[in-house]
Amino acid sequence: MAQDAGSIVAGFDGSEEAAAAVRWAARHAHAIGCPLHVVHCSLWPLLTRHLGPVPGVSGSGLEQSARSILEDGVAVATAEVPGLQVRSTLLHGLPAQLLAEISAGERMLVVGSRGLGGFLGLLVGSVSLELAATAACPVAVIREEHHPAGPVVAAVDDSGSPAALDDACALAAVWHAPLKVVHVRHQPAGYRLLEGQDAAAGAQAVLASALNRAAAVAPAVRVETELLTDSSVPHALLKAAESARMIVVGTQGRGVLRETIGSTAHAVLHHARGPVLVSRRGG
Repeated sequence: MAQDAGSIVAGFDGSEEAAAAVRWAARHAHAIGCPLHVVHCSLWPLLTRHLGPVPGVSGSGLEQSARSILEDGVAVATAEVPGLQVRSTLLHGLPAQLLAEISAGERMLVVGSRGLGGFLGLLVGSVSLELAATAACPVAVIREEHHPAGPVVAAVDDSGSPAALDDACALAAVWHAPLKVVHVRHQPAGYRLLEGQDAAAGAQAVLASALNRAAAVAPAVRVETELLTDSSVPHALLKAAESARMIVVGTQGRGVLRETIGSTAHAVLHHARGPVLVSRRGG
């Protein structure tokens, strides 16, 4: 999202979840003044070579079906935002792999919460989860927007999560929404502080630094901070984001799938009731 060039890319498989993602992507592309790129990935060439039309049946065949799905995705976008600049691409292969490749240099990748594999999703795994771990740009996983007027919630860890904070600032600025910066001080169950020990000092410093960065990045955005203490970081974040328009989380970017996005982002993606943005940078 920090890039000046690039498009919003929306994956579409014909499902209602994907249609909701395309509608969200169209509105956001319009809000930030950039094009929308609708992509459909057909799995059929991996399963059969018989993609052509049935002899004598006009408009039949798996390849034509894939093209029709792509056209439907474009129609969803243009109906949501008439006049929006929209282009489309039909790709053949595994959705997660292809969308991760196409995400390089783009501003954001937008997918539905149930992935892009349709009824074949179980064969390829959770596409949205895999993209959150492999894409080269921020990934928005769209669920129902329960609180469209709510704040953008940015989850920051001990590093200050600068990418997530910057992305949250950008969203809050373009949506004219308040920003809530949340940091969770992890305290294992049964843990007791030693007398005179101030475990909150470092956490307060993290929030103060984040507040200064937000003020510099998005001076017009109203920002509040919240320090939480919990034995489960994801539990605290999800509770803090109950009324959020979107929650923004960072990614550790290393290791196998679960560790690549970090256990906190992994849990938030699984359990958040609203849209989630994972602040990816690089491949």
